[in-house]
Amino acid sequence: MQALPIFLNIAHRPCVVIGGGEVALRKVSSLLKADAAVKLYAPEICPQLQVLVDEGKIQFKALAFEENQLEKACLVIAATDDETVNVAVSQAAKARNIPVNVVDSPALCTFTFASIVDRSPIIVAVSSEGNAPVLARYTRTKIETMLPANYGRIAAIAGEFREEVKTQFATTQARRIFWEEVLQSPIVEQILAGHEDAARQMLAQRLADQAHNKQHHGEVYLVGGGPGDPDLLTFRALRLMQQCDVCVYDKLVSPEVMALVRRDAELIYVGKSRDQHTLPQEEINQLLARLALEGKRVLRLKGGDPFIFGRGGEEIETLMQQNVPFQVVPGITAANGVSSYAGIPLTHRDYAQACLFITGHLKDGSLDLDWVAMSRPNQTVVIYMGLVGLAQICEQLIAHGVSPDMPAAVVQQGTTQRQKVVSATLQDLAQKVADAQIKAPCLTIIGEVVKLREKLNWFTPSEPIE
Repeated sequence: MQALPIFLNIAHRPCVVIGGGEVALRKVSSLLKADAAVKLYAPEICPQLQVLVDEGKIQFKALAFEENQLEKACLVIAATDDETVNVAVSQAAKARNIPVNVVDSPALCTFTFASIVDRSPIIVAVSSEGNAPVLARYTRTKIETMLPANYGRIAAIAGEFREEVKTQFATTQARRIFWEEVLQSPIVEQILAGHEDAARQMLAQRLADQAHNKQHHGEVYLVGGGPGDPDLLTFRALRLMQQCDVCVYDKLVSPEVMALVRRDAELIYVGKSRDQHTLPQEEINQLLARLALEGKRVLRLKGGDPFIFGRGGEEIETLMQQNVPFQVVPGITAANGVSSYAGIPLTHRDYAQACLFITGHLKDGSLDLDWVAMSRPNQTVVIYMGLVGLAQICEQLIAHGVSPDMPAAVVQQGTTQRQKVVSATLQDLAQKVADAQIKAPCLTIIGEVVKLREKLNWFTPSEPIE
């Protein structure tokens, strides 16, 4: 982020615009929406600006730019087609520490205008930091379609109850939980349907009910964070990530996914590597229960899917034993996401009619796997967490009848912009992986389908690992 997004209160404060054409008109119109006291300077102005002058909405003086015109201004805009004038305005404003915008000249600006979605008092501002205004407007349009025209009425009615809620709930956390529950209730639908009196009655009733039962019961959200690409999260996962009080996360959750967790949530790292556990699983189970029993909404965020080698079953057993409410949100497991981004279909009518998911090491850390099942023909074998024992896995499969020339691949940080793929045969896979210095997290795929990668590979990371 190269610029800090802020909202300036310029109501009834002097804002100076230099220029008198259509571009200046657009900027003046934006300032008037924020109730600014607009002062306009230009040798001449367009008819639409003259109308605003005649109506007394802006002040205008037919003058060329002079530095003294900026005195006492809280904001300055240069909207001329004369580069010399624009540079002079920029330099004069900067010398006085006044925020300045020069239209279509980001280098001369200390602030840029955002594309606005106006659902007052809800305002959404979209900026490309001056690099791509058309893209910013396009993004604004997409947001416009998501927010009903009367969306701002939700905020207005919530504001009516703000002090009452503040009086009833002593802590910021309690107030936040109350409002989040309201925003997910039928009250919102009543407001959007125009039934504002009914919404007020429902909101008042909810407050009255809360007064008789102030004890808040926590909950655990067991959420699959997917294989790494944040675009692969479910809508439900994202919603819960945005409303949690505490996030307990592991090593396999990508930084891009973690960036979507609510900013002020407490983060607790419990990542595990082979033989290196930040927190033993039993303690993680108890931690989740304890946090929820304290009244917190606990996000247990896992890479992939919580029920596929994610120990989700172990965690909810503890929650059920202690009567802790929970919900489970499936995620795209690594096998599906990583294989797709590597261009390797897990099944194919000509090559594989079955797919086997295997964990590369058991609970006790051994490699005592079902080699017979893994060696059957016409299937794809996907191995999670198998990097350390990769050489032994390949040797055992060959010993159990799998051809040494069987195609295989290891994918590192699949679905992310750091994805790296090593393709080989079973007999040389371990050596090629070692030569490529592949590191966890990674996934191993073994089967005839791997040969399709050359044809079907579609994803090119923008940050390949060398």
